[in-house]
Amino acid sequence: MSKLSAATGLALALFTVTFAVNLQAPLYDVYAAQSEVGATAVTLAFAAYVGGLMPTLLLLGGLSDRIGRRVPIALALMLGAMATALLALVPNWTTLVAARVLLGIGTGLATPAGTAYMTEILGTQRAKTAALIVTSATSLGFGGGALATGISLGVQGPTLWPASYFLLFVAAPVLAAIVFWLPRLGVRRRVSPLRLPVFPAGTWVFGAAMALAWSTTGMTIAVVPLELAANALGGWTGLVIFLAIFVGFLCQPLARRMSNAAALGLGFVLIPLGFLMLLVGVWLKILICVLMGTCITSAASYGFTYLASLAEISARAPGERARATAGLFVYAYLGFSLPVIASGALADRLGLLAALSVFAVAQIGATLIIVALWRRIAVDRLGSLEVR
Repeated sequence: MSKLSAATGLALALFTVTFAVNLQAPLYDVYAAQSEVGATAVTLAFAAYVGGLMPTLLLLGGLSDRIGRRVPIALALMLGAMATALLALVPNWTTLVAARVLLGIGTGLATPAGTAYMTEILGTQRAKTAALIVTSATSLGFGGGALATGISLGVQGPTLWPASYFLLFVAAPVLAAIVFWLPRLGVRRRVSPLRLPVFPAGTWVFGAAMALAWSTTGMTIAVVPLELAANALGGWTGLVIFLAIFVGFLCQPLARRMSNAAALGLGFVLIPLGFLMLLVGVWLKILICVLMGTCITSAASYGFTYLASLAEISARAPGERARATAGLFVYAYLGFSLPVIASGALADRLGLLAALSVFAVAQIGATLIIVALWRRIAVDRLGSLEVR
């Protein structure tokens, strides 16, 4: 099998794994209404994804080093289909939580294995290209699932069995079979199946940036749709979630031409700028501001920050790419979940708009602190080099 065919097959598999993750997002408010729960419960269900993903990353992030890259990816595809089937058969908040846990386990299995596998397919000399393909496939998947369900609901009308679900049911088993046709690469290691993530020295700022960026994406996906629904704009949820990720995909070729540090610095500027514009749009009920703010945060989160961080981590841990990728996603998904849960609890007490405002203040403060620490460390390092 040619490198192009293998890379394409793997990219399609990673796309489909992440396609399943946000497939049900436009129906969050419906599932919540079925169980008569509030914003806190919705955000807890959203964050249950991380409840499945985090233990998988922490304990099994390097599993593919022992059993090969293909099995975790194929298993992730089937977990995505099972989670979606469970939710379609029993549509309520409890099954939403269970489905999100299964989706988290699948993502935790697939992303470290897929990142390492793509580099093995293309060769270590093309590690940044491999990172670009992985970030592109997963970004399109995370955004595409929500958009597909939004379109399905627009065409079919209100339903708990959107056509997008059936698309996944067909694609997942087919791609799981294709994964096993991909070439066996790399050497399986006789290591423990329980392998903790690694955090390469000097990469803390990339992890912190991912936590900050993906916390913004988490708010856009989980909390902003609740406010849109409250303002009779719920029909735009699928598009908002799609833009929250897709615009970042469009920015990745530009990010690839920049140094990792430059791309990260641009991300630090765009993250608070985009969320402030989104907040103004929600506050004044101006949809175009919501969409523009979403696009800017997407460029930062899934464009410049995501690619720069994954490429840097991959370059600094050539012998432990799967475990280093798992370490990066530990940062990312802590940011993705904890602020969303806190904001959901705050929304039930003070209202959604107040919760979004508090997050914006915290986000700006965290950005300033991280950038100040990054610059100080860089200056100290430069000074030590000059002394030598």
